[in-house]
Amino acid sequence: MTDVIIVPDGQLVRNLEVNAGQKTDMVLLIMPGVSCDVRLDVRLTGEGAEANIYGAYICGGNEKVNIAVDMHHDVPYCNSRQLFKGIAGGASKVDFYGKIIVAKDAQRTEAYQENHNILLSDEAKVDTKPQLEIYADDVKCSHGATIGRLNEEEQFYMRSRGISLEDAKVLQMISFIAPVLENIQDETQRDAASSEFESQIRNIIRNI
Repeated sequence: MTDVIIVPDGQLVRNLEVNAGQKTDMVLLIMPGVSCDVRLDVRLTGEGAEANIYGAYICGGNEKVNIAVDMHHDVPYCNSRQLFKGIAGGASKVDFYGKIIVAKDAQRTEAYQENHNILLSDEAKVDTKPQLEIYADDVKCSHGATIGRLNEEEQFYMRSRGISLEDAKVLQMISFIAPVLENIQDETQRDAASSEFESQIRNIIRNI
């Protein structure tokens, strides 16, 4: 079962060890108004271990959100995936730091890390630093990061079909966040999270 964490104000620290044949899935949700410092240290210590860490954050004011993830592949034949997606508006500041560390003997590792962001204002800032530190030679690893704006061509297309500008922006942002929320396995939790994010997104759009 996915561990769903609604991140509160302040610091959140998690040190996880995933042993042979085990799997851990975590979804972090950061709502508007929350300023936080999230630090995750994950170690895959047994063959066949798997860790999947997902995160979604929406900042619409003066929030400061720091996210740091260290994913350690200590042994062979382990898999990990990180996907973080966020929306930053107002004068918010987001810092994302992620590192995949693959030990010398951790052959046949598969590890992927992505951080994607949408900026809603000129004052909002996002600093993203995904990194790879690989000491093995038989691995599949990648990382990527993007920072962009809402697509105005998509908005124009939706408006030409009778959708209001506000609803077009809301649909864009919900679709952007959806790949994170889809990893919440419990349907009731997933629906509640989706509804809450949509409500918060609408509030932010009305104040832009």
